[in-house]
Amino acid sequence: MIDLFSGSGGVTLGFKLAGFKVLAAVEIDPVAAETYGTNHPEVRLYRTDIRKVDPVLVMKETGLRAGELTVLSVCAPCQPFSRQNRSTKWDPRAELILEGLRFVKVLKPRYVFLENVPGLGKGAYKRILDEFIDGLKKEGYGISEPRVLDAVDYGVPQFRKRLFLLAGRSGERPSFPEPTHAPPEEAEKNGKEPWRTVFDAIGDLPPLESGEKDPKDPLHWARKHSALSLERLRHIPHNGGSRKSLPPHLQLACHVNGNGGYNDVYGRMDFSKPSNTLTTGCTNITKGRFAHPVQDRAITPREAARLQTFPDWYVFHGSYEQISSQIGNAVPVLLAKKFAEVLHKKFSESVKDEDEPIRTIMEVV
Repeated sequence: MIDLFSGSGGVTLGFKLAGFKVLAAVEIDPVAAETYGTNHPEVRLYRTDIRKVDPVLVMKETGLRAGELTVLSVCAPCQPFSRQNRSTKWDPRAELILEGLRFVKVLKPRYVFLENVPGLGKGAYKRILDEFIDGLKKEGYGISEPRVLDAVDYGVPQFRKRLFLLAGRSGERPSFPEPTHAPPEEAEKNGKEPWRTVFDAIGDLPPLESGEKDPKDPLHWARKHSALSLERLRHIPHNGGSRKSLPPHLQLACHVNGNGGYNDVYGRMDFSKPSNTLTTGCTNITKGRFAHPVQDRAITPREAARLQTFPDWYVFHGSYEQISSQIGNAVPVLLAKKFAEVLHKKFSESVKDEDEPIRTIMEVV
């Protein structure tokens, strides 16, 4: 596998856990690249703008020939298509997805894997997705119709809807992974596991006060809140409470009379449910429903990493904000692994089918 737009390495780790060898990755952000390089030192990492990376050089330096690569991952920055982006101006980063086509034309991977926010398939930016699909079709790829899936249905303790696209060489259309989890009230009758919850992910971590650090875990470090923020948190009910419970004198000006602001600001997660979608501001109570279920603080980077299914041994570099951003931006490791398992199985079956005539001839001889 080759991982374009690798970030801190969520996709890479998921594919490695499913048995893939990751040959190369591209990441422009120096801090995210530092995280990636520390955790995946065996991978050839291009720490630069993808537009400056020559796929012919990548093929040469990884020892590949055209057609030998199994999977090319194209998980470009999602910010241009995100609902959090309220700008009406065209974001040039939207075009970065199309850089993946340069690599497809040269490397001719067996499969292409794309993940992004649902907004990529809507509005003005849909033409980018359409252009990407048209480019793949011109190269002879079959397209599994883009689909919005929720990570919570695949064992991730987080509601996280994302758009996925799979493509296969020679017209092959790979299948999407089947959901493994379902709402608790439906799971047993559907033969699935119940959704994993916030408690499942972080319930065993030591409690922390605002600003306190766990001496045994550098990522389990609580953000230090102001006195006013702590006063607000004390008024918000445990396990799912929201800013609607704040008395008038503690409401933010933009929230008075229910006008303006994001609904989830100062909201608490609920131990008995999956978390809401983590973003780059996932350790900041003013950026969404990122308050701890029962403790008066925002969740820590460790708790965020657990909710994104990163193992505790995974090392993150950077400042508090940079680490939080890397975690919030990542594709959940377990979700990437589910896709990797499907593609691994599909590839193994295809190779077996292709080798069958050769084996038959050898048996006859």
